[in-house]
Amino acid sequence: MEAHCPTPAATPKALHGPVPRGLYLITPDEPDTARLLARVSPLLGAGIALLQYRNKAANAVLKLEQATALQALCAQAGVPLVINDDLVLARHVGAAGAHLGEDDGDIAAARAALGADAIVGASCYDEIERAERAVVAGASYVAFGTFFPTATKAPTRRATPQLLRDAKSLGVPLAAIGGITPDNARPLVGA
Repeated sequence: MEAHCPTPAATPKALHGPVPRGLYLITPDEPDTARLLARVSPLLGAGIALLQYRNKAANAVLKLEQATALQALCAQAGVPLVINDDLVLARHVGAAGAHLGEDDGDIAAARAALGADAIVGASCYDEIERAERAVVAGASYVAFGTFFPTATKAPTRRATPQLLRDAKSLGVPLAAIGGITPDNARPLVGA
């Protein structure tokens, strides 16, 4: 499971949805639903702020099964669930929102479909301009990365701590992603 740390922006001005501050976890590509739930369940009680369901290897049936089960667990724990790349699935299971990459749909359309109180995240990679457009379109938070080598994605773009410092002016929470560990997180949290 990858950990990502949203950091609060300096002055919220375009925040849509209740984006909690803290550790933001993303599920692994786990084909076994029972194992996924067993891995996630103890973490929900450990103070995480947000869980993103992401399973790039699953078919639609498995995604529905897993997202439904995770939504029930998250609701019990009071942890918002965000669905990666799938606005329709997010709506269907009653998730708190959706996270969209550059090829996953329009942020403004997601905001309109999910409503003003939903959490809508946007992957912005290493591009401040993409983040600016996402915020204008209604993103609740923006994610940058990868920052460090990671086994879950081929790093074609590399973000820097300076990008996080520059993005504070966007007025939404920021998430740092990609290869973050307790040993290398300090410069990102500081930024």
